[in-house]
Amino acid sequence: MRYSRVFLLSLLAAAVLGDVEIAEAEVNVNIHLGPPPIVAAEPPAVVMVPQSRLYFVPDPHVEIFFFNGYWWSPRGEVWYRSRAYNGPWGVIERTRVPRAVIYMPRDYRARYERERPIPYGQWKKEHHSWERENRKAHKKWEKEREKEWREREKQEKREQQGKEGKNRNYGRGR
Repeated sequence: MRYSRVFLLSLLAAAVLGDVEIAEAEVNVNIHLGPPPIVAAEPPAVVMVPQSRLYFVPDPHVEIFFFNGYWWSPRGEVWYRSRAYNGPWGVIERTRVPRAVIYMPRDYRARYERERPIPYGQWKKEHHSWERENRKAHKKWEKEREKEWREREKQEKREQQGKEGKNRNYGRGR
């Protein structure tokens, strides 16, 4: 007991005289997620979306599209763009991603599963002529996808509002 009084008095005296410094601790954690980790050992095959100028890589582990001279890849809410399938990839604002890429149906893999994958070499030689042939059809395709997209957004919003309404009313009237 005597030692604890001496310790407290010593601590108090040091604080009054200014010999005690208060330590501050701080922890910073920074996670930087740079360009998407897309590593292609070989050029990817692509699938041409019928009646459009849009292509996608059929590998189910990556979400990569080709449109208008660029490769596009979303990672969550962030979009990346590259001139080559193997990079370098750079972040791009969502507002600068072409509508054709944004409006790609969410179920595109199932919707176009019967389309034949095109080997990269063949695609590289012929995609410019295919895109010229599909120019008019692409505009129609894009408008249809935009309409689908907007209808789906409205439906999701109605469903969300319905869930919120149920949550607010939960437990009332009992």
